[in-house]
Amino acid sequence: MKKTLRIFTLSIILILISLQFGFTLIPKPDKGKIQINFKHVVGNDVLKLDSTHYKNELGQGYTISKFKYYIGKIHLKNTKGKDFISKDYFLINEDEDLSKQINISDIPNGTYTSIHFILGVDSLHNCSGAQSGALDPLNAMFWAWNTGYVFLKLEGNSSFSKSPGGMFEYHIGGYKQPTNCIRQINIDLSLTPLIINSKTSQVNLKCDASELLKTPTPIDFSVLSSVTDLKNAELIANNYSDMFSILTTNNEK
Repeated sequence: MKKTLRIFTLSIILILISLQFGFTLIPKPDKGKIQINFKHVVGNDVLKLDSTHYKNELGQGYTISKFKYYIGKIHLKNTKGKDFISKDYFLINEDEDLSKQINISDIPNGTYTSIHFILGVDSLHNCSGAQSGALDPLNAMFWAWNTGYVFLKLEGNSSFSKSPGGMFEYHIGGYKQPTNCIRQINIDLSLTPLIINSKTSQVNLKCDASELLKTPTPIDFSVLSSVTDLKNAELIANNYSDMFSILTTNNEK
């Protein structure tokens, strides 16, 4: 009886000490989360669908009515040379605010200095039949079983376009050589490291839709107002390979 009382008393003392000094008997988790936020812009302006008039590199005016794309295989590198890779795919859609905020869990604690992902859908998922979630064909980002997913859609209007109604549309896909439009996106975080510390940190990325129309090939709406198959798809893919850049990282303390 006395022994039981001593054990009970000791337990109470340990609990009081832990409360007083902020200690806990529960070990701290060794993994955290990140939230990646995408801000869509056109040059120096915030992207606004159907309302704002922009100009391309040739001075041709245009508006944007649709902008959506797939990213996947998110890959983080930390200062200890260890990698974290997510196998998930996400459909980012300017018309759906929640899609521009993605969350990834179970990331080992550490300081990460780069983030990599692909724009597009890899060959495995292109050939895996009907899928769910972001890759559900009901999202209207799928051509056919023999051609696979549309990686990116940019649609709008320009008075310079010779298509009916002055429309332009760029639906880019293709995962096979010689027309492979998957592009690896590399974001350097060395100046703004991402610190995972058992909490949720944020990476804020800028995505400039005007880059699709710029470099290395300026797009003339009067010459190329529609790309909806493999012809000229790589031309647009080469342009969108540099449309992402880092804004800030927010590390929760």
